[in-house]
Amino acid sequence: MKALLVYPDYPDTFWSFKHALKFIFKKATNPPLGLMTVAALLPRDWQIKLVDMNVRRLRDRDIAWADMVFLSAMSIQNSSVREVIRRCRAMGRKIVAGGPLFTTGHAEFEGVDHFVLGEAEITLPRFLADLEHGCAKARYETDERADITLAPAPVWKLAAMRHYATMNIQYSRGCPFDCEFCDITLLYGHAPRTKTREQLLSELEGLYDAGWRGSVFFVDDNFIGNKRKLKEDILPALTEWMDRKRHPFVFITQASVELADDRDLMRQMARAGFDTVFVGIETPNEGSLQECAKHTNQGRDLVAAVQTIQRAGLQVMGGFIVGFDNDPISIFERQIQFIQKTGIVTAMVSILNALRGTKLYQRMCREKRILAHDGTGSSIDCSINFEPRMDRAQLIAGYQKLTKTLYTPRYYYERIRTFLKQYRPPQKKTRFRLDLNQLAALARSTVRLGIIGRERFHYWRLLAWTMFQSPRLIPMSVTFAIYGFHFRKIYSRYRT
Repeated sequence: MKALLVYPDYPDTFWSFKHALKFIFKKATNPPLGLMTVAALLPRDWQIKLVDMNVRRLRDRDIAWADMVFLSAMSIQNSSVREVIRRCRAMGRKIVAGGPLFTTGHAEFEGVDHFVLGEAEITLPRFLADLEHGCAKARYETDERADITLAPAPVWKLAAMRHYATMNIQYSRGCPFDCEFCDITLLYGHAPRTKTREQLLSELEGLYDAGWRGSVFFVDDNFIGNKRKLKEDILPALTEWMDRKRHPFVFITQASVELADDRDLMRQMARAGFDTVFVGIETPNEGSLQECAKHTNQGRDLVAAVQTIQRAGLQVMGGFIVGFDNDPISIFERQIQFIQKTGIVTAMVSILNALRGTKLYQRMCREKRILAHDGTGSSIDCSINFEPRMDRAQLIAGYQKLTKTLYTPRYYYERIRTFLKQYRPPQKKTRFRLDLNQLAALARSTVRLGIIGRERFHYWRLLAWTMFQSPRLIPMSVTFAIYGFHFRKIYSRYRT
């Protein structure tokens, strides 16, 4: 068999970082980890190619080469997925589809020959066995959860690493919480399942041997789901490996805000090489937190929690949502004030949408508020797939004002300084050293932001301030300035 693995195009959105990546001559943030793991599950005698459409075009000759096309995607890639399916059907190629988009919404897609849903470690071998015997079915699905201690390492050689800003690995699946709007427990369950220390170190060794140096994103939806194992086993081993390898990587991950309650865990993470963590803050409005069952965020000082994490040497990237039933009209201004006060530089604010299969989706169906169309998965187009309690026009106008305000140079650069005043990285991993990417970013940002950019006053003021306050953090300041350029490009599309 000749198998073509296709990862569809990711549109230009907040997390695409497309405008920022140009400063360091990269084409995409991360390679498609799911497809690289699927590749390791395919028969050894198959020929396999990977086309990440975020790195290069999918050509007709790629499709013609293949006997079968394997397609994986998230909801935000919906439009590109449909075009890939159309092209493959036109050329008579069999299509196998899996991943989050299809696991919850396969009924919406025509032209797919085989849906392999749920966790591939379980359903893909069943499909492959039937395929070998000539009796492959149209759909394979399961409610079982995979034993990820048996999961294979991704096939790194399929990824053209030079095109990516960050590599990614997975340590755990599942989340102990059950937020109404989130589909993670639907896809991966409540009980956190973790890989072994040996697996994790082996995957990092594979990345190291492949020549990668730089950022590595732990894609776990809640990295701290099993704190005891992290503190007693994983982080000590990771720290020893990083010390032995002279710190080739910088780690990024995602965690719940209760991370702020465990100072020893934060210290160990920073010592092991973590410097950034994405936290779902969602909203400063207590009624909205109760509404969406975000229990871990309720009844706590969220500003203090964020500041505690950042003082421990972990930059907080924050996720925020507007459009809850309990949101007052003042929510937009409250979100601005909260984000500015915490110094969360990278603050991603979304309009609430009901993902298929979630408790929110089920509630909206019961209340007959689901609309005929699905949300696109991107807040940039302000799509909403249910009827909100707040007047729709007010919600969209408030959201647009909120996001545009956050990323105006005055607000954005003020937030960077607030963060840098709090940030206390471990001394060992903040030595002042510029690599080639950082030098390229500095050179291009000097011209694009410091000379011809409208934010040039703020840019030079930030660099001067950082030089006097903490010169080791100049690369971080430049990176933030470049991120701001990307965010302003994204939100400049709004007419209001």
